[in-house]
Amino acid sequence: MTEDVQLSRAKLSTRLAFIAAGFGVACWAPLVPFAKTRCHLGDDTMGLVLLLLGAGSIIAMPLAANLSARFSSKPVVLSGGVGLALILPLLSIVSSPIALGVALFAFGASLGSLDVAMNLHAVDVERVSEKPLMSGFHALFSVGGFLGSGIVTALLSRGIAPSSSTILSSAILVLLILMAIPRMLSNREMTNQPIFAIPRGVVLVIAIFAAISFLVEGALLDWSALLLVGEHLVSAAHGGLGYMLFSIAMTFSRLVGDGIVARFGNHIVLTLGGVTALLGLCGLLFASVAWIGFVSFVFVGLGAANIVPILFRLAGTQHAMPKGLAVAALTTAGYAGMLTGPAAIGFLSKGIGLHNAFWFLVALLACVPIFGKHVTVENSH
Repeated sequence: MTEDVQLSRAKLSTRLAFIAAGFGVACWAPLVPFAKTRCHLGDDTMGLVLLLLGAGSIIAMPLAANLSARFSSKPVVLSGGVGLALILPLLSIVSSPIALGVALFAFGASLGSLDVAMNLHAVDVERVSEKPLMSGFHALFSVGGFLGSGIVTALLSRGIAPSSSTILSSAILVLLILMAIPRMLSNREMTNQPIFAIPRGVVLVIAIFAAISFLVEGALLDWSALLLVGEHLVSAAHGGLGYMLFSIAMTFSRLVGDGIVARFGNHIVLTLGGVTALLGLCGLLFASVAWIGFVSFVFVGLGAANIVPILFRLAGTQHAMPKGLAVAALTTAGYAGMLTGPAAIGFLSKGIGLHNAFWFLVALLACVPIFGKHVTVENSH
């Protein structure tokens, strides 16, 4: 097998893994109301149970990085992907809060393992190909998300039981993983790494940027509809349109992001992306009519889209720490940001109002373009 063929196979395997991860986690979203009703949970308890998904991810990530370094990404992608597929049907039938919590923790651990291993593989594939690929890989996570939530929602709306819907979704998930595995590179590092290491040097700044990026995305997911409705820009029925436009803009921007990075370099794309997302957030907060709010969501999506892929590239190419530990630190910080962001905005909005709480996001996001040069100086292309 020639190197070119091997590389194209490795690219395909990485794309399939990203689609599978996005697909798997999105299949859970339409099941949330069913699980809440089945387990007789109030909003507050459901919120706590949902935190277990993130907790499982965060605990599994450093271990997944260690195992990927020792045995390559292949077995970790396989176990993470199959784990998601096995637990998904359980999430559609468990009827006690404890069982749901345990299942969500295991689901999160599988997702976190898959996330770290596929990103480490993506870093290696990108390095071998010698051109930017990371934004395109991350775009396919979003595509997988659209497919997962879309397929499960379509099945449920046809009156198909949640258990049957999830079994079909799990079969698709296993198929994607089994197609990916034989095509993956062997990327063992042959080094004994600690399971966990505190980020240092440039990796610490990368991890902080990741936490900020995911925090903003999580806050938009949970609070943007309430902001639009609360400011009387749209009716409650149309509150979700803002996040939908943000998601579409983000996916589009990631699909074209690799070409833009190849032309202008990490530093310019990171800085201009941060500024564009900032302008979008400010536009949203100053919006007096619905269309300005919607255009602002598009700006946030276009600007923020390529920040995280660039951070993964930088984590994989820096020299302050082993790349497995750096990627694990980035993903762990990112998930922590996504988990704590919505809660932080909720806490702030109780004291100063939701509109003012969103200015906190503006202040945090401003750190990316202002301090971006500290993470891109080592590797500008």
